[in-house]
Amino acid sequence: MALKNQRLPMEKVFRDPIHDYVYVQDQVILDLINTKEFQRLRRIHQLGTTSFVFHGAEHTRFSHSLGCYEVARRIVENFERNYLSKNPNDGLWRKEERLVTLCAALLHDIGHGAYSHTFEHIFHTNHEQITTQIITDPTTEVNQVLRQISPDFPTQVAAVISHDYPNPQAVQLISSQIDADRMDYLLRDSYYTGTNYGTFDLTRILRVMRPYSKGIAFQISGIHAVEDFIVSRFQMYVQVYFHSVSRSMEVILGYLLARAHQLYLDSATPWQQAPQFLMPFFNKQFTLSDYLKLDDGVLNTYFLQWEDSEDPILNDLANRFLNRTPFKSARISNQTRALLPELKQLVAAAGFDAEYYTAENDSYDLPYDAYDPTSQKPRTQIELMQADGSLVELSTASDLVRAISGKVSSDERFYFPKEMLTSNTENLFSATFEAFQSHIKNGIIN
Repeated sequence: MALKNQRLPMEKVFRDPIHDYVYVQDQVILDLINTKEFQRLRRIHQLGTTSFVFHGAEHTRFSHSLGCYEVARRIVENFERNYLSKNPNDGLWRKEERLVTLCAALLHDIGHGAYSHTFEHIFHTNHEQITTQIITDPTTEVNQVLRQISPDFPTQVAAVISHDYPNPQAVQLISSQIDADRMDYLLRDSYYTGTNYGTFDLTRILRVMRPYSKGIAFQISGIHAVEDFIVSRFQMYVQVYFHSVSRSMEVILGYLLARAHQLYLDSATPWQQAPQFLMPFFNKQFTLSDYLKLDDGVLNTYFLQWEDSEDPILNDLANRFLNRTPFKSARISNQTRALLPELKQLVAAAGFDAEYYTAENDSYDLPYDAYDPTSQKPRTQIELMQADGSLVELSTASDLVRAISGKVSSDERFYFPKEMLTSNTENLFSATFEAFQSHIKNGIIN
């Protein structure tokens, strides 16, 4: 069935600080951008609580989604110019894959919710499943736009994002170890955090990408650009994504939502200022429409209300989150883990509810992964294509990548109120504070 796509008479552009211009050449892409589900992404931060550490990190899922689309568009353009299939068995790029790939790139994050990863953990939502639902549910504007191409086109787009699409080239272009998604967010996150860790030679990477029968490979002549990408990604994990203060604010955010949920469950009478948009999640009976009403601003509005709550824990956690009062942390080792119950008891003795004011948090729990060719996940391999067409896995050809593959060290921390580090000897809890502090030296529990 021929796709009913219409090219715009003149391409439209979005000015972008990362890619200069984002080029829109298809009516369906422009229509998708203008749907209410996609516009919602303007109200969701790309990096959640990271802006509490890097104040410039105010960029949104909207701008990243446009950026991912633009990188994918450039890749597809290169494939169509240099690697277009001439017969069914040559393993090269087929022109009919263009539109489904570009739509999947644009929509790959459309299911993310308010403070998405923390919210998912508390209320057991799944942004990947919701992405598929938004694309395939006939009541959404996104689905209605996609169905104008063909009746089964929404299912095809969803299949690319869920890795079920039969063409591995389209899937890997959107989701692999070097894909349009990662290339945009590394450059974009680096730019907005004011760091240089995530920079790499995008132009060169795109130049050496090429399709083959089982997906996408990179010409071995571009190995140094690929190495640069891997090192940049490694640095961003360690320096930005795993930052201890950002994780502290995520801990507070999680406890804030969990406390509100518990108060609702325990309350014999209705809340005076009920968080109406959260009620479906408190009751575990939310619809897609309920989910799409939430964004960062809606949650922040409730947090402002909770600053006036009569419940001292909800009140205090809301204040800490809105006014950036992070928990402090100390690193845990296998040898010192046995001290955590005692430390929690000391926190409780100082007047804090240990359930809401202490936490163990490991960087491995975060939604990022380092390049590890030994992993069993199917997307872990980065293949280099040699002159004779044979393939070699990246870490076997690169001493640099082999040295850091899967080597992001675990940063496990114990979080607690910063008041536990007070040096005021006149304080009522001074003896408790001293006992607590005796177990921490140079930011490490000992």
